[in-house]
Amino acid sequence: MKKFLAISLTLVLVLGLAACGNSGEPAKDTKDNKTYEIAMITDIGSIDDKSFNQGTWEGVVAYADKNKVTCKYYKPTEQTTDAYLAAIQLAVQGGAKVVVTPGFLFEVPIYQAQDLYKDVNFILIDGYPNDGAKDNPTYRTAENAVGIKFAEEQSGYLAGYAAVMEGYTKLGFMGGMAVPAVVRYGYGFAQGAEAAAKELKIKNIDLKYHYTGNFDATPEAQTLASSWYAEGTEVIFAAGGAVGNSVMSAAAAAGKKVIGVDVDQSSESPTVITSAMKDLSAAVESTLEQYYAEKFPGGQSLTLGAADNGVQLPMETSKFEAFAQGNYDAVYADLAAGKIVLQKDEVKSAADLGLKIVKITVVE
Repeated sequence: MKKFLAISLTLVLVLGLAACGNSGEPAKDTKDNKTYEIAMITDIGSIDDKSFNQGTWEGVVAYADKNKVTCKYYKPTEQTTDAYLAAIQLAVQGGAKVVVTPGFLFEVPIYQAQDLYKDVNFILIDGYPNDGAKDNPTYRTAENAVGIKFAEEQSGYLAGYAAVMEGYTKLGFMGGMAVPAVVRYGYGFAQGAEAAAKELKIKNIDLKYHYTGNFDATPEAQTLASSWYAEGTEVIFAAGGAVGNSVMSAAAAAGKKVIGVDVDQSSESPTVITSAMKDLSAAVESTLEQYYAEKFPGGQSLTLGAADNGVQLPMETSKFEAFAQGNYDAVYADLAAGKIVLQKDEVKSAADLGLKIVKITVVE
């Protein structure tokens, strides 16, 4: 297996950047002779994607800078298990003691890597290691790995609830790939809108719903968002990495609004009224702290939600006029206490959520 990985390195171009701790000057290529204790392998996108990769990398940098530890990221150019494993091998050869990987696409690579590199620890964000079997996958998190997921349905719920409380009744959800995390965001968004509508005694909420199938900013995504806005949609929850940039462009042209995702995207566009966040940076930084304190939560599969302060809306930067901090605190407390129980991904389509007030139009 290791021989195969060594060969596959020639097939995968990996870019690295040292930007923290006492690593000195940036690493310019994979021939860098320096060693880096903490490595991150990027998922689809880059470390400045204003979304998932960036939030994860910021956690790495925050810990490394604070504790004078070297770090580096590796960016595979292929979305394959072999490419991810090749990047992990480069990281290990580069001195990595702990490897951070963001995204469920790393579930299978980490399932294999945790056995290939028993002296290295792995932090898998948004997934649990498994063998990738389609019908009945085998899940196993070894003692040198930890899987961390987030309750995206809760974060989405907060966004949908806030949007309707703010007065919006014509909503849109534009996700990227229909992966579990994105699905949970969308389902939560719809359920939050339903709950707020019941409280306000609103009889009808319209929700257009679509997955783009990628996490890219594309003319197609912008055109679709523009058509939704032209048809009356007031705010679109863009849960798809760079897909959000396309939606923001459409919103700016139409004078409409956007809800960001994963991290606080308020600085990206004045059209962003809030963001459905999961505290990626804090989760990564905290787990690295545990690792270096010899308290690494190895063998565990964790889910961080409101009870763990793992999800939130950035109220300090949100552009709300009607939805107040007190409203937010109350609904957040109910989520944290388990008083609000949500459907996560039990149904095949958002249209099957069984909502009474929110009328979902699935756009293929």
